[in-house]
Amino acid sequence: MQTSQHVLFERSEMKDRHLVRKKIREHIADKAKLPILIFPEGTCINNTSVMMFRKGSFEVGGTIHPVAIKYDPRFGDAFWNSTKHSMITYIFNVLTSWSIVCNVWYLPPMVKEEEEDAVHFANRVKGVIAAQGGMSVLPWDGGLKRKKVKESFKEEQQKKYCQIV
Repeated sequence: MQTSQHVLFERSEMKDRHLVRKKIREHIADKAKLPILIFPEGTCINNTSVMMFRKGSFEVGGTIHPVAIKYDPRFGDAFWNSTKHSMITYIFNVLTSWSIVCNVWYLPPMVKEEEEDAVHFANRVKGVIAAQGGMSVLPWDGGLKRKKVKESFKEEQQKKYCQIV
């Protein structure tokens, strides 16, 4: 990390968020610097869906070069289901798999449209990535893997279900 230009921050610290946004804008403005690699989902899931993107990556301006990544589980599954397997079991499975195959698609560059806010831009990019990888789009973030679901989210889903019925 000392040799490259990482931007580290504590997500829960609001001061860090503002500092990171400033550092990223400065980095983008300097054309001599390499592009920044950002994973806006913040986590991986089971290779079937694209989860909610963090909007911060889409607030700073600049051109987004989306990349769709999808693992092919035929020879070995890179997904770790921590509710079913320990880390030791996962590592053993990966190390003893025939191979880990990953499809990577470099998609056309995208820029935020004038009438778009960061959330809509993030959703548009997410939709393009999901379509390319043949994955579904999820409206929630990866925190649901490890945290209890908020009551407001449950209520929203119940209302949608009631409208369908």
